[in-house]
Amino acid sequence: MHAYSGAAVTGAVQQPIWTKGSAFPFKGNINGELSFQVKVDFVKPCKASYIKGSLVTGRPSSSASVPIPEFEGDENGFVDYDLAEVDPEVHSLIGKEKQRQFKSLELIASENFTSRAVMEAVGSCLTNKYSEGLPGKRYYGGNEYIDELETLCQQRALSAYHLDGKKWGVNVQPLSGSPANFAVYTALLSPHDRIMGLDLPHGGHLSHGFMTLKRRVSATSKYFESMPYRLDESTGLIDYEMLEKTAILFRPKLMIVGASAYPRDFDYPRVRKIADAVGAFLMMDMAHISGLVAASVVANPFEYCDVVTTTTHKSLRGPRGGMIFFKKDTVLGVDLESSINNAVFPGLQGGPHNHTIGGLAVCLKHAQSPEFKAYQNQVVSNCKALASRLIELGYELVSGGSDNHLVLVDLRPLGMDGARAEKILDMASITLNKNSVPGDKSAQIPGGIRIGTPAMTTRKFTEKEFIAIADFIHEGIQIALEAKKSTKGSKLQDFINSIGSPDFYLNDRISDLQRRVEAFTTQFPLPGI
Repeated sequence: MHAYSGAAVTGAVQQPIWTKGSAFPFKGNINGELSFQVKVDFVKPCKASYIKGSLVTGRPSSSASVPIPEFEGDENGFVDYDLAEVDPEVHSLIGKEKQRQFKSLELIASENFTSRAVMEAVGSCLTNKYSEGLPGKRYYGGNEYIDELETLCQQRALSAYHLDGKKWGVNVQPLSGSPANFAVYTALLSPHDRIMGLDLPHGGHLSHGFMTLKRRVSATSKYFESMPYRLDESTGLIDYEMLEKTAILFRPKLMIVGASAYPRDFDYPRVRKIADAVGAFLMMDMAHISGLVAASVVANPFEYCDVVTTTTHKSLRGPRGGMIFFKKDTVLGVDLESSINNAVFPGLQGGPHNHTIGGLAVCLKHAQSPEFKAYQNQVVSNCKALASRLIELGYELVSGGSDNHLVLVDLRPLGMDGARAEKILDMASITLNKNSVPGDKSAQIPGGIRIGTPAMTTRKFTEKEFIAIADFIHEGIQIALEAKKSTKGSKLQDFINSIGSPDFYLNDRISDLQRRVEAFTTQFPLPGI
C-alpha cells in the first residue's frame, strides 16, 4: 500500500500521513463524531477577509487571493458561517456517516469513494449558476465559464472512452442513470413502443422495464411495452438463444444490454446481430461497469451499440450524475444527437447541475491516467480472489464466478436468505445488499447477496484483504443461520425483532465480529474527507 497523506480541511478533518502497518489515528466519541488527532481550522468572518484557498479543502487556490466583504448579518438574519455553527444537527449527522464509512466494510457493488478533488468541485460555487440549454445555446446569461466547463467535460468523456468526436457525441447533463435511460426512451420511442431488457430478478435494472403480474413497477413499463429476457438458470448466464427467439416474436424497437447484478461480461456481437435482425436500436446501460470499460478491462460496448448510458458514481468513481453517449450518424432514420439532447432538455429536465458536471470533468481526467487503469485491474483481480475464497468456503455463486466487479451469492442451499444475512452483517459493520437470484419469488426476501469490490479497492485493499473479507462474511452468515434457528416465528419481522432484542443471545458474537472488522478496516485510508 502506498503512503497516504491529506491536507487541512476547512470545517472538516485533516488526514495525517498514513503508511502501511501503522494504525490510522482514529478516535470516536459517544456522539458519533470523528475526532482525528489533527488541527481543525474554521473560517471566521472578518472585516476584510481573503479567499486564500478552497472553501472545501483549505488548499491554496490556483488564482490570486480575492478580498471579500464580511457578512455581519442584517435584518434578514443571513450570516455566512460554517456548517458546524449554523446547523450542528446536520454537521453531527455528517460526522456520524463519515465514521460509519471509515469503520465499515463497504461492499455494495454500486457504491464507491470519490476523491477530494471531485468533492471540491461538487461543493463549489458552480452550484449557484442556472444554465438551461447546451453550451452556446443557453436560456440565461453569465454562462461563459459554465460553457467552457461543460465542453471540457464532454471532451474528457469522449477521450476517456477512446471515442472519435466526429462519430460520437455525449450529453453530460442527466442527473443520474435512470433519468439518462428515460431520456433515451423518450428520444427514440413513442408511447407503447416495445423494449427488451434483462429481467430484474435475473440481474437487470429497474429502469429497463420491470413489471410484475400485478403491477407495472417501473415508469418505463407504464409508458412502453416491456418483454424481459432472462438467464439460463442452470448456468447463471444470459440465455442468448431464448433472447433471440423472443426478440423475433416480440419485435422490440429498442433492445437494452446492461445489468445491476450480473457478474459476467456481455456478448455484444450476438445482441447486435439480433437487434439488426428485428430492426431495433441497441442501447447499453454500462452504469455498473463504466470504470471497467474506460480502463479496457472488459469488452467495449461502443463497438456495437447505438447508444450507451451510464451513471458516474459507481466504478467510474465520480460524482452522482449520468451521461448519454450517442452515434452522430442517423440510425434507423433518427438523428440521435438532436433527439437525445432535446429529450434531456427541455423534455425531462430543467437546468443542469453544474457542480456535478464540474466534479465529473475532474473524474474523467483521472479516468485517463495509468493509475486509474491499475485500479480497475485491481477491482477485477480482487473480485476473482473473493469469488475463489467463497467457493472454497462452500458457497454457490451465480454463474460460478465473476468477470467484473461483483459476485452474486446464492444462499438458498444453506437455508438462508439475503434479507436475514444482510441484517446480521450490517450489525457487524459489513455493508452489502440482499439480492434476487434466478428462481426467486420475493424481492423483499431474496435468496442471495450481492458483493462488490470497487469501494474497498479504492481504500487500497488487495487480494489478501478480500480473502479476509470472505472469511468475515462467512462468519456473519454462520451467526445468521444460528439466529434464524432460534427465532420463534417464520416471518422476517420475527427475525428482526429477535436480533434487535437487548438480550439476544448472539449479541456478544456479533459485537466481537464487529470489533475485528472495524479494527481491520480502520487500518486503511478513506479518501475525500
